[in-house]
Amino acid sequence: MHSSSPNRRHFLATALGASLTAPSFAASAPSGFIDAHVHVWTPDTTSYPLAAGFTVGNMAPPSFTPEKLFAHCKPQSVDRIVLIQMSFYQFDNRYMLDVMAAHPGVFAGVAIVDESLSDVTNAMKFLAKQGVRGFRVYTSRKNAESWAEGMRAMWRCAADEGLAICLLADPDALPAIHNMCTEFPKTRVVIDHFARLGMKGEASSEDVNRLCRLADFPHVYVKTSAFYALGAKKAPYLDMAPLIRQLRDVYGADRLMWASDCPYQVEDGHNYADSISLIRDRLDFLTEEDKASMLRGTAEKLFFS
Repeated sequence: MHSSSPNRRHFLATALGASLTAPSFAASAPSGFIDAHVHVWTPDTTSYPLAAGFTVGNMAPPSFTPEKLFAHCKPQSVDRIVLIQMSFYQFDNRYMLDVMAAHPGVFAGVAIVDESLSDVTNAMKFLAKQGVRGFRVYTSRKNAESWAEGMRAMWRCAADEGLAICLLADPDALPAIHNMCTEFPKTRVVIDHFARLGMKGEASSEDVNRLCRLADFPHVYVKTSAFYALGAKKAPYLDMAPLIRQLRDVYGADRLMWASDCPYQVEDGHNYADSISLIRDRLDFLTEEDKASMLRGTAEKLFFS
């Protein structure tokens, strides 16, 4: 779960990649699971330079390439992945786009764009032609309450184009998100990592209720993810079960999706198998249909359709 907010920079030419060619997808959809949240990056900082304010020292681990990811996810029958643009690169989405192009049908993308650009909606449409299906927004109460017309243009464009606004949100931002969902009820909104409830201690009932109230908007979805960073922060993560059950009851499993948040899920004594196993094997209140939605169906609908 990476929380660094991108600095303000305008480099649209590299942000969008070099080609307008639409990605080619596999003829038939894979039948395995989907990991709805993974970051990748390369040690090649010559071809893919880091954004201002970031150094090689910020890259921990030094790299996390698709090949390293596959070593963790393929043994668990995860054969499709939603890539989330890494903050090291800010608005330069080229590495993510190149990984997507190199593995047709395997990856979908969530990009980062600069909402202050006068043509931010054109930037979004350009990236959508290359397989991007969502746009990441760093969301604290302070910035969410000050969102200006550029952010509203993004939400309008997402609604018009069937794209998702994917929010790395702090709990204190949930009321402002509720206001935006009221203003843009047709926009697909994805709340990453339970809105980070429990990252800094036990989640308050007020914050949980705020997250649950967003279920009133039929196009809001929640990622049940980043177990390594939430609650007790210890496998098998069963302390997350009550929150997952409450969200399943309020949202329905078809609006929840599992994700690992690799590479962070596979560091410091945590591993990939424990993350997916919580949803696949350990929660007896989840039906087989629930599991199918959370481990594949929801992410497939949002990011691969």
